[in-house]
Amino acid sequence: PVEGQVWYNTTSNVLKGHKILATGAWATGNAINDGRSIMGAAGTGSTAGLIFGGSPPSTTNTESYNGTNWTEVNNLPTIKYGLAGAGTATAALAFGGGTAPNRAKTESWNGTNWTEVNALNQGRINLAGGGTNTAALGAGGYEPTVSDKTETWNGTNWTEVNDLNVAKSYMSFGGTTTSAIVAGGGPGVKNETEIWNGTNWTETSNLNTARYFVGGTGVSNTDAIAFGGLTPSVTANTELWNGSSWTETSNLNTARGAFQGSGNVTTAALAAGGENSTTSALTATEEWSSTTPTTVTFTDS
Repeated sequence: PVEGQVWYNTTSNVLKGHKILATGAWATGNAINDGRSIMGAAGTGSTAGLIFGGSPPSTTNTESYNGTNWTEVNNLPTIKYGLAGAGTATAALAFGGGTAPNRAKTESWNGTNWTEVNALNQGRINLAGGGTNTAALGAGGYEPTVSDKTETWNGTNWTEVNDLNVAKSYMSFGGTTTSAIVAGGGPGVKNETEIWNGTNWTETSNLNTARYFVGGTGVSNTDAIAFGGLTPSVTANTELWNGSSWTETSNLNTARGAFQGSGNVTTAALAAGGENSTTSALTATEEWSSTTPTTVTFTDS
């Protein structure tokens, strides 16, 4: 069941439903050591995160988050910015981004070191992506023009699959190789949303606030969050996706864009770094928390 859904339980012969989620809220966490934007991110939420690469200045720096503090760990082998990330804080994937000769490179993280693995078929910058380090999805981006290309990673190789309906970059991403969502993006300022079912992309309900360089995360194409971004002015707006529409909820404490997110939207998410109207290398960290929907039984009053 999804939040707000009502159904009849044929075993107990009662009407049941899922309560709507509380709106949730962002809380300030400890700052990252190296302020940056357009970096890659991975992790399982506000207790375990990883960020890598970014700009300015262009960097290979990697930091790990344990729910309290950020710790610098071993660097990427190649300077990267405008890249995508997938996986967890101990098993991650970095792909795309950086300067033109390196925009197809992919690196795998084992919790200690990065290792270069097989490259994307189309090198690009500012693409959207997520999943795990053995099953990832990358979509859109820019190289040499805005792209609609989608590729899936099986732990060894990238394979081109069906394209986005609209070529774009700077999107939010949430989900897996079989169930994903992208929202917003550019060029221009877009509010378009597309969902992935493992084979095709389908256009669906738009974001309430059009934006690009938007952060986001999620567990599937029915459960995601999008936050921040540029409209083109910087925004703190946060929206939740329930599988059919976006709902505005509590804003970020610091309006910003050009960053990724990580986590499980139903319980937690992590936003770190990014840029605002005056600073393009923020260190601010925020943790999102909300409650899990609960099942209720409808009775006569």
